[in-house]
Amino acid sequence: MGVKYRTILEYGEDEMIINKSRFIGYAKPVSTEEEALSFIEDIREMHRKATHNCYAYKVEEDGVLIQRYSDDGEPGGTAGLPMISLIEKEELTNLVVVVTRYFGGIKLGAGGLVRAYTDGAKIGIEAGKIVNIYEYMDLEIILDYENLGKVENYLTNTPYKAYNTIYEDKVKFYINIRINDKENFFRDLNDLTSGNIEINEFVNIDLPTDSQGRIIRR
Repeated sequence: MGVKYRTILEYGEDEMIINKSRFIGYAKPVSTEEEALSFIEDIREMHRKATHNCYAYKVEEDGVLIQRYSDDGEPGGTAGLPMISLIEKEELTNLVVVVTRYFGGIKLGAGGLVRAYTDGAKIGIEAGKIVNIYEYMDLEIILDYENLGKVENYLTNTPYKAYNTIYEDKVKFYINIRINDKENFFRDLNDLTSGNIEINEFVNIDLPTDSQGRIIRR
């Protein structure tokens, strides 16, 4: 299984000035439409005196893909639509983007507005850091100390690092691996330890990864 979906890692915010108008781009990862709407309301409350608070969001909730956008008073198709188009172009989901505008007195025209709201959404998304989400297995690996060095050396040559290690009468590694790596990973560990290893599987979880395929832990 490859990338499950692409989204952003965290809340992002940035701003720019275009012909004296101030555009502030906000982006946030969300898992429900309710979270997206709540974020939009928070931005509206923060910028009650803004000329426009345009938004777009795309969320997969209970297997249903939901996407909405709003021009919030800008000419039709010049704000929310280019924002959702950017989300589609970047193949992102489970995020909400809001672009706040304080009008500076100079009209931008339809083409200028499309570019401004596209760029406003882009800087917010970039500030939030695009990541790939993969489905991982959560594993407990139990082994004798005599095999510790071999397993540690093996792990240094993979993207996988233990997120917790317990040293008792045996060593316990807690680690996440991608679902599609299971067969090779289990085989390699069994070969290294001549079968003297115990691997326990827990629930599967979705985790963000960087461009090198390493898990991003927060």
